[in-house]
Amino acid sequence: MADNESGGTSRRSFLTTAGALGAAGLAGCTAQNGGNSGGGNSGGSSNTLSGSISITGSSTVFPLATAMAEEFRKEHPEVEIDLKSTGSGGGFENFFCPGESDLNNASRPMKESEMEKCAENGIEAHEIKVATDALTVVINNENDWATELTVDQLAQIWGPEAEAGQTWADIDSSWPDEEIERFGAAETSGTFDYFTEVINGEEGAHTSDYEATENDRSIVQGVKGSKYAIGYFGFAYYFQNPDQVTAVAVDDGDGPVKPSLEAAASGEYTPLSRPLFTYPKKSALAEEHIAAFCRFFVESSTSEEIVAQRVGYVPNTEETAQTELEELNAAIEEASG
Repeated sequence: MADNESGGTSRRSFLTTAGALGAAGLAGCTAQNGGNSGGGNSGGSSNTLSGSISITGSSTVFPLATAMAEEFRKEHPEVEIDLKSTGSGGGFENFFCPGESDLNNASRPMKESEMEKCAENGIEAHEIKVATDALTVVINNENDWATELTVDQLAQIWGPEAEAGQTWADIDSSWPDEEIERFGAAETSGTFDYFTEVINGEEGAHTSDYEATENDRSIVQGVKGSKYAIGYFGFAYYFQNPDQVTAVAVDDGDGPVKPSLEAAASGEYTPLSRPLFTYPKKSALAEEHIAAFCRFFVESSTSEEIVAQRVGYVPNTEETAQTELEELNAAIEEASG
């Protein structure tokens, strides 16, 4: 589930920015599809909160939602949270819009077509921005030629014209004449949608010559296992396993920039910095324990310890969190009225 970087200097730079708590606190919950979680914080609910919450969606947001669930559980252990990593689109299509989950995490904004599908079932979603990600391209640690790639080169590697048999030498004649092995997000993934849009210029414009998966750990293992491999996923997975693979510095025209929390927060890491979301079902916000969990998620989205140090994303600013909380409270009041 993580991605890695071979350069010791960049690793130290990242740790200076984010801290070095690692993923130990996430391991137990992340290894499962769901975990018990208890809840409420800013909703002012009592410690007798109980009930169940079903959360589906993005594999990128999954470790953050897991961490939030663990913290929520400390206060309200009688609230049960079933958390599944299904991909953003897969979660909307198969769970959230059919009414089978209360929240759906997403690594890109909800699509108009998804809103329409939800509306057909009488479901309306409320959007909450929970963090910022530095979507990360990774290569094998033995790859010493493609540690920096331009957006155009990434488009050559991942675009729909890329065919079986394409070699690294096809991208740069000084590089090895060895076939590129690709590992990336499945079409149901919000990461797939975002990557294809900002790299290839069109959502869904992606080569079919790659190993597609919703399991970011599989991408790490695939890239780790081949000197000529390349992959991409959310930065948190790089943070979790920093010695497994190498993070690529991306050049969007102003020079190569390695992914980091600092570069994502400053806007320097383009075009692969992106907002992350969770979408509660508005009607579910009428339930006290679900409203409390969503408030907790928003309030905790500013936490350096949880969001940056433990998971590996850029926390919301206090201003952003306050805006999100005001809008959430309005949606809760509407649902409860």
